[in-house]
Amino acid sequence: MKVKFWSPLMAAAVILLQVASVQAKEAKPDVKANTKDEFAAVADHVRQQMGPGGRFEFVDKTEHEMVDRDLTNMQSLYDKFGTVDAMDQASKVQLYNNQSEVNAILTKKDADREICEQVKPMGSNIPKTVCRTNRQVQEDNGAAQRYMQDMKQVQTLKGSKG
Repeated sequence: MKVKFWSPLMAAAVILLQVASVQAKEAKPDVKANTKDEFAAVADHVRQQMGPGGRFEFVDKTEHEMVDRDLTNMQSLYDKFGTVDAMDQASKVQLYNNQSEVNAILTKKDADREICEQVKPMGSNIPKTVCRTNRQVQEDNGAAQRYMQDMKQVQTLKGSKG
């Protein structure tokens, strides 16, 4: 009788530990600095990571332009004031808004971000949670698109022969 009572509690504890470990792996990008020099290093790092193979390589052209614009605006504030403490309230608000927009874009497009979904394995009605990184999802989507393009080319070649 005791086993029947404790089994569901143990299962719940194991699930909670797994969820906690998944969340612990995720490090959110944070474009934040207190001085001009700190910010210059952060901005350079972000721009580098938006390139091919970088952590934020999946940022699209429009988002890339927004991030560049916001980083440039932030840099001009640091150029003018030197530190966050020296900024007036309006400048701090502008800096905060720019940081928030950049962080939101980078968080969404982070290649290391885990994406989990419930899937039903073939031959089973019992759903299973599958987690993959954003990079894995993007690579799979790209492979699927290339496959579809290849199939269209094959069909076009077959149609032109006959």
